[in-house]
Amino acid sequence: MRLVCTNKQRRSSVMVSTAGRAGFTLTELLIVMAILVLLVSMIGPRLLGSKQKADINSVKTQIGMFQSALERFAVDMNRFPASEEGLMALVSEPSGDGGASAEGEDSGATAGGSGSSWDGPYLKTETLPRDPWGNAYSYEYPPTHNGLDLPDIWSFGPDGQENTDDDIVSWTGDGSGSGASDE
Repeated sequence: MRLVCTNKQRRSSVMVSTAGRAGFTLTELLIVMAILVLLVSMIGPRLLGSKQKADINSVKTQIGMFQSALERFAVDMNRFPASEEGLMALVSEPSGDGGASAEGEDSGATAGGSGSSWDGPYLKTETLPRDPWGNAYSYEYPPTHNGLDLPDIWSFGPDGQENTDDDIVSWTGDGSGSGASDE
C-alpha cells in the first residue's frame, strides 16, 4: 500500500512541474524569429527572381499566341489587322476594310470591305489578355521594327515604360530585347 501512495505522489509532482511550464519563453521566441528571418532573407531573393523569370516567359508565350492567332487571321482575311484595329481584331470582327493592304484589295474576300471572311474569334478569350504587370500589349502593322512583313507586338515590361531595356518584343526573334535599340 505504501508503494501505491508514492506513485500517486510522484504523478502529482510530475503534473505540477509540467503544468508550470505551459508556454515558450521570450528568448525561445526570439531565437525562432531570428531563424525565420534568416531563412527568408536567404530564400526570398531567389523566389522573387523566379517570379520575374516566370512573368517574362509568360509574356513571351502570349506574344507567340498572338502571332499564331494573327497568322490565322491573315489566312482568312488575306491581311494583318492595321494598327488602328490592333489586337482587338482577334476577338471581335473589325468594321470596314481596316486599311486593307494592296494584296488584300485584289482579293474578292476583302474587296467589299465588310470583313465577311473573318472567322474569329481567334483567341479563346472574350477579352484581350494583359501582360503580368497589368498593361495592354502594343501592336503595330505595318511594322517599323522588323524587316519582315509581320506585325510588331510588345510589352512595356515590369516598369511599364516604352523604349526601355526591360521591354519584351516580338521582332528580336526570341521575344526579348529593348524596343529602344532595335529601331
